[in-house]
Amino acid sequence: MRKLLKYLKKYRIESALAPLFKMLEAVFELIVPLVVASMIDNGIGNGGNGTHILKCFALMIVLGVVGLVAACTAQFFAAKAATGFSKDLRSDLFRHILSLNFRSIDNAGTSTLITRMTADVNTVQNGVNMFLRLFLRSPFIVTGAMVMAFFIDVKSALIFVAVIAVLSLTVALIMSSNIPLLKKVQSKLDDVLNLTRETLQGVRVIRAFAYEEKQYEEFRGSNDELSGMQLKAGRVSGLLNPLTYVIINLGIAVLVMTGSDRVYNGILTTGQVVALYNYMSQILVELIKFAGLIVTVNKTLASANRITDVFGYETGMKCSDDPVSVQKGKGASIEFKNVSMTYYEGADEALSDISFRIEAGQTLGIIGGTGSGKTTLSNLIPRFYDVTSGEVLIDERNVKEYDVKSLRENVGIVMQKAALFAGTIKENLLWGNEGAGDDEILSAVDAAVAKDVIDSKGGLDARIEAGGKNLSGGQRQRLTIARALVRHPGILILDDASSALDYVTDLKLRTNIKELSYSPTVVIISQRTASVQHADRILVLEDGEGVGFGTHEELLKNCGVYKEIYDSQYKKEVG
Repeated sequence: MRKLLKYLKKYRIESALAPLFKMLEAVFELIVPLVVASMIDNGIGNGGNGTHILKCFALMIVLGVVGLVAACTAQFFAAKAATGFSKDLRSDLFRHILSLNFRSIDNAGTSTLITRMTADVNTVQNGVNMFLRLFLRSPFIVTGAMVMAFFIDVKSALIFVAVIAVLSLTVALIMSSNIPLLKKVQSKLDDVLNLTRETLQGVRVIRAFAYEEKQYEEFRGSNDELSGMQLKAGRVSGLLNPLTYVIINLGIAVLVMTGSDRVYNGILTTGQVVALYNYMSQILVELIKFAGLIVTVNKTLASANRITDVFGYETGMKCSDDPVSVQKGKGASIEFKNVSMTYYEGADEALSDISFRIEAGQTLGIIGGTGSGKTTLSNLIPRFYDVTSGEVLIDERNVKEYDVKSLRENVGIVMQKAALFAGTIKENLLWGNEGAGDDEILSAVDAAVAKDVIDSKGGLDARIEAGGKNLSGGQRQRLTIARALVRHPGILILDDASSALDYVTDLKLRTNIKELSYSPTVVIISQRTASVQHADRILVLEDGEGVGFGTHEELLKNCGVYKEIYDSQYKKEVG
């Protein structure tokens, strides 16, 4: 939590004024029982002094109004500090998440990052708000009430000391058993959120395989487990109020019994006993508030630690001390030298000892079965991941020598899943090049065989829903290819980017890319031999290993895996 306190620096004044105004409210609250005592002793008990009663009544109204103003002012400053704190924290956290490298995102998990951004930040915000309002007020009221009791009567005040000691012990015992339960609840909540997100993302597959009932049972089991933990934590915390009330009421009973004797003996007045009763009631209310504050603070600390963990995740990629920029506007050679790669320590290798080279302006086809490492290999070119061993060279330089931003600006990559964002078609295409004019955009659209998409939707200013939900799979793929081409990349990576296209459109797309004036180096990843057979070189992958490299004709003769893929698809097409 200490690492997050820097976000309160901008709100130092609000953070100081909130508890101070709460203290002011507490002072007025502590005066009220004395005014009531004076009203009883000097007004009601003094032959019915109406003037004094009215004065006391007026004073109580003034104290109440001033206390209300102080409380509202404190709430305003606390809320301003807490919301400003969470705004700045959430903004920095979002910026940090965007800067995480792929490996950190893989290890953290999307659902975890979403939970940290939403639920955990809100918990911390509520904790800061409550802490600023109560961390001084509650102890001040409890201590102040006990001190005022000593001023009224020392013997009666000893009852306060005993009651506060017993109450403090009770609260400590309940909190010590409840806080670990609350931490388990928060952890289990992550599991439920992860399962919910997974279900919603795969809802089409779930329905396609009639898996709804099984998925529902899995969710119900996880949800029931979470509910059980919450109920257990609730039962423990539920003991707090009744035990507190019992202890306070026992204290009040003892106070009234001893007080009646001392009133009878003339040691105390009736008003003083009533004041002591009011102070005891104030202690009851404040201790309950303070116990709630302890629970909230512990939730806040747990959430703050989880947020701090995210800030500790590795960002970006380490570069050389003097990184160089990529020469843009032309194709670049690509070479892999004995490259191996694992996604995390101790895992099996996703790629093993891969070596090949293609010259600038050439086309490389990569083919292989599902899970053979095709996408992993392509992710090493723009340096989304670093190799475990070996080297990836672009224009004879190790990618680690390049400035990462410069390197990625020269790579146009179309992922397996076409990703479009809510906005116009033009806004989506400008992601490739913010300074592109309409002519450049339309040229890229033509090259991506996407002109009919633009025309059918009503032009570049047509709206696209989040994820491109109002487009077909093929339309989404062509627009994402156009977005990559707007950049005029020196290296163009098409990661199964034509899987939703028919063979005619796929052929036209590849022809258009081959005829681009700036001659990019093209990497085509596909499971269809028709998409890669005209490439200058084809790399065949199987279980992360390179089992073939050459032209289409060479591989048909020398690579059994490639021939098997080709024959299976060719015979299927003929049949």
